[in-house]
Parts: sequence; C-alpha cells; structure tokens
Amino acid sequence: MHVPEPPTQVRRMLASRLKQLTPARPFLAASLSLVHKRCGQPSCRCHHDGPRHTAHHLTLKDGGRTRTLYVPQDLLQEVQQWVAEYQRLKGLMAEISQLTLALVHSHVQERRRKKGRP
Repeated sequence: MHVPEPPTQVRRMLASRLKQLTPARPFLAASLSLVHKRCGQPSCRCHHDGPRHTAHHLTLKDGGRTRTLYVPQDLLQEVQQWVAEYQRLKGLMAEISQLTLALVHSHVQERRRKKGRP
C-alpha cells in the first residue's frame, strides 16, 4: 500500500479504512486446509494405497496451543466465508496501522519544520 505524504490525504484514507473495519459477517481467526486422510477401516480402498478421503480442517490457537478441528462438509462454505472475513479485517488493520504510523511521522516532521530544523 502506498502511503501519501500530505497528512490530510493520510487522514482521509484512514477514515475510509476505519469505515470498512465493521465486520460484514462473523469471522474466525483460523486457517482452513484440505487434507487427505485414511479412514482406518481395513475394508476401505484408502487402507490399501488407494485414493484417500478428503476433508477440511481448521487450525487455530486456543489458550496458547494449536488446535485442529474437522469441518463438516455442509458447514464448509460458511466457514470459508468466516475465515475470508477475518483475512479481510486483518489486512485492513495492517493498513490502518501503517496510516496511523504515517500520521505520527508527519506530525514529528511538521514540529521540526516549525522549530526551524530541516
């Protein structure tokens, strides 16, 4: 993201990002992955080097520990939207931090200019 030099433009961009920060749906701080697993039944073809079963798992931090949860197929689309919403909000927060830091830098530079320093 390009951060403009003038503080007025930075403030305008910051206000825009803050309006977008409102979540549109529930969000989930996790990553979703596709895994290929064996089911464990001796009669299944996956047990004898055949194609494995596909499943989706969520990986998240819970109390400082990494947890993995199975996602049922009928809930998959909703969970994908929740994870995508979290990623969108996380990106917005990073941009807001950059813009706020730019405001701090511009404030310091402005004070130096007023004191007559280059």
